[in-house]
Amino acid sequence: METILKSKTKTVTISPDHPFVIIGEKINPTGRKKLTTELENNDMSGVAREAELQVQAGAHVLDVNVGASGIDEAKTMVEAIKIITDITNLPLCFDSAGSHVLEAALKAYEGRALVNSVSGEKEKLDKVLPLIKEYDAAVIALPMDDKGIPHEPEERFAITARIVEAAEKIGIDRKDIIVDCLAMTLSADDQSAKLTLDTMKKVQKELGCNMSLGVSNISYGLPDRDIINSFFLIAAIDSGLTCAIIDPTKEEMKSAIVVAELISGRDKDCLGFLKAYRAKMKKAKQ
Repeated sequence: METILKSKTKTVTISPDHPFVIIGEKINPTGRKKLTTELENNDMSGVAREAELQVQAGAHVLDVNVGASGIDEAKTMVEAIKIITDITNLPLCFDSAGSHVLEAALKAYEGRALVNSVSGEKEKLDKVLPLIKEYDAAVIALPMDDKGIPHEPEERFAITARIVEAAEKIGIDRKDIIVDCLAMTLSADDQSAKLTLDTMKKVQKELGCNMSLGVSNISYGLPDRDIINSFFLIAAIDSGLTCAIIDPTKEEMKSAIVVAELISGRDKDCLGFLKAYRAKMKKAKQ
């Protein structure tokens, strides 16, 4: 089950048999006043800044969200793609609630992108899945529908299965569907992490899809968020997570990935762990 993403010159493979893929989350104005203001003023310096930082920090794919209020989001998304592709050759993930924005991005992008996201809502299925097929992209599937987000693993799984069925019906291969089982904040529901992990295990066993998460959602509203996020990430990788939308500049998160790969048996001869350790020691001496 290999999900292939491409830029003009670089290919990234998301699969249980390949190294874990980090999708950089920082090109997103949500909750970030400075980046929001820059986008509202048609200033793309913040987009360039965040792209460069994430490339340097080791991201493999960049999530691109330019959804600030009062702007032409489709036009801004296309401008952001031009800026980012001048800086890096990493594949891109287009993040928008607007199907017209996603279409503009897919049309402008010279590569094979990931789309974030499609849900089980009929309108989303009808508008987004045909774009995935037309532009030969991959897509993140969310287990929510017109009734909202279910609170039982079986219900989330059922929505996911319907999305996969609808996608396959129009010729989208299952390997191009990455499932996000939805990490919801523990501060609102202390069972939310267990619910997500239980859903992931069911998806892994019965559908075999690659899986992603917006990991940091789990700790929203709580103190000491980095340690919560890193431990949750390790548990999620053990439950089948193959990529995640995270902040690659957070060393705790990257360390969690390295350790999870090591203890899960995916790090042959411990080479990834030893490489990360040497880099850590080198940085400490600088």
